Amino acid sequence: MNSQLDFIDKPLTVKDPPDFKVVSTFAGCGGSSTGYVWAGGKVLLAVEWDDNAVATYKLNYPDTPVYHGDIAKLSVDECLRLTGLQPGELDIFDGSPPCQGFSTAGKRRIDDPRNQLFREYVRLLRGLRPKVFVMENVSGMVKGKMKLIFAEILRELKASGYVVSARLMNAMYFGVPQSRERMIFIGVRDDLGIVPTHPRGVMRPIVFKDAIAGCAAEPRLAHSERITYYWPRLKPGQSIADVHPKKSGFTTVKVDPSRVCPTITKTWTAGSGLMHPTEPRFLSDAEVKRIGSFPDAYQFAGNSSDVLQRIGNSVPPRFMMAIAEHIRDHILSKC
Repeated sequence: MNSQLDFIDKPLTVKDPPDFKVVSTFAGCGGSSTGYVWAGGKVLLAVEWDDNAVATYKLNYPDTPVYHGDIAKLSVDECLRLTGLQPGELDIFDGSPPCQGFSTAGKRRIDDPRNQLFREYVRLLRGLRPKVFVMENVSGMVKGKMKLIFAEILRELKASGYVVSARLMNAMYFGVPQSRERMIFIGVRDDLGIVPTHPRGVMRPIVFKDAIAGCAAEPRLAHSERITYYWPRLKPGQSIADVHPKKSGFTTVKVDPSRVCPTITKTWTAGSGLMHPTEPRFLSDAEVKRIGSFPDAYQFAGNSSDVLQRIGNSVPPRFMMAIAEHIRDHILSKC
């Protein structure tokens, strides 16, 4: 097996004792948590409100406490009680506040109320006073008018008592077989005297045909007449919008087997999504898991649409593993 695909059969075993401890907010189905576990960490508490995401998280991490509810109702005191920590003791505070208001795939409204959920993250950050925080968001937050929101977030994080570094990073250079660009904020508590840095992407991107070798190939959604029509008319790597610019279809792509897969988005329909390069079908659930860098044994609750939404919303585990290993070796080791 390609050594870059080590995540395929990587276990979800929590190291005992762990190298570091984490609280993960907006935890989703456990993408970030899996990366932390693979890097030697232990998640003391996951915070998530979505029912299906929580069900999936618990299938894979039944021993990890989950606060299933609105983060705005989680007090600092309750968070400390659930983790058994005092302010300042936590190693890493993690979170991916919902990013729909920033996303380049949406309307990108600067006043979208979902853009303000980062304030709940900041509220808990200031109360927990962790040594390090990691916050992930979409690349769209530094494009156009959204730069105003980005600047506000950066100010709030620094005002919380942290030295902060923010960098656009593409997961495909960190062992994820998917081109997925994200903004990663890393902050270090200012009394520690350590400058935050990001890992450098040094891995050769994994192309689609290598990533899905041996995957189950059951179709995940029924075909539409639109897909039946377009699949034979698209060359590998082309979208419907490439051959018919006036039609909506930039997310409907026939994947090029010799290149890295495009970004997995959270919603496909019978007429849009990522199509297999040599078979007239969408990618299977097993293939989508591989592209998201989840291990083959990872369990998902619900149907195929739920699987796609969970993976499309997640931080790829292999990506977070690289970030967590860097923090472990270059920041926490100096604390």
